[in-house]
Amino acid sequence: MEFDQILTELKSKKYRPVYFLMGEEPFFIDEITNYIANNVLTETEKVFNQVMLYGKDVDAIAVIDASRRFPMMASHQVVIVKEAQNIRNIEELIHYTQKPLNSTILVISYKYKSLDKRKKLYGTIEKNGGAVLHSDKLYDDKIPSWITKYLTQKGYSIAPEAGALLTEYLGNDLGKVVNELTKLLLTIPSNVKRITVDMIEKNIGISKEFNTFELQKALVARDVLKANRIIDYFDKNPKDNPIIVTISLLFTFFSKIFTYHFLKDKSKGSVASALKVNPYFVSEYELAAKRYNPAKLVEIIALLREFDLKSKGVGNSSASDGELLKELIFRIIH
Repeated sequence: MEFDQILTELKSKKYRPVYFLMGEEPFFIDEITNYIANNVLTETEKVFNQVMLYGKDVDAIAVIDASRRFPMMASHQVVIVKEAQNIRNIEELIHYTQKPLNSTILVISYKYKSLDKRKKLYGTIEKNGGAVLHSDKLYDDKIPSWITKYLTQKGYSIAPEAGALLTEYLGNDLGKVVNELTKLLLTIPSNVKRITVDMIEKNIGISKEFNTFELQKALVARDVLKANRIIDYFDKNPKDNPIIVTISLLFTFFSKIFTYHFLKDKSKGSVASALKVNPYFVSEYELAAKRYNPAKLVEIIALLREFDLKSKGVGNSSASDGELLKELIFRIIH
């Protein structure tokens, strides 16, 4: 089942006997787990009917024993198993999932890995009315639209460049993204409903002038002075701007420009879909394609691979990260 589908069911008080929540992205797992923990039972009912277990402390038999109890003065009991990936004999849960109690809501939080679909346990959960969530990491190009959707649900909008800046700075760690957005929403006036780049710079501490997003713009404009100013800033703030991340983002950017050259349909919608970018940024790729022909882009992509290796010490014994970036930028522009 999809995350939104499970949450919609829960909000309408449609409960399943077992929720097996697994995958690399902990945010969705935590959201469903916390919703069940906070909303199914009243505070009074939780005293006797809500059990929290931890995978490192229990085995499958202990989970089964807890799940087979009946609720006291409530319609349901909730059994939550956190860190369930640490249960060695988790396959033994099949003895419960084959015939789960409708009065128990068993939540299995199985983070950072997935249960083998070929295992019998996997099949019995869905077969007997349970729900399985595959919580996969979102790719970086999906994060801006996810941020937009998340804020829309809370009654806010966000400028496309602001979403891109947040993504560049925070990556695809949804927990970190939500944490920063939560703090941001607490600091802005209640009548302000649109998030801008200025707000992000002021409240989250991301520089709107010195970031990879602006470096890309400088490279498209072949603005040597601006590009070097940004590189100097990166060199002085290496913790927030690691060279490996910078090179990776530039590799993605120039690879998309290369792809743009060979698109048959260059309408805004088609380009946005093919490059997996917000339509707002299509004009930037159009301009970049005019400045960098395919032959030059092949050269740039090779350079990025070369300097990625140098940043990791291959063929480089003395140059600092700042020196490497300055040389890289010079060779890209020239």
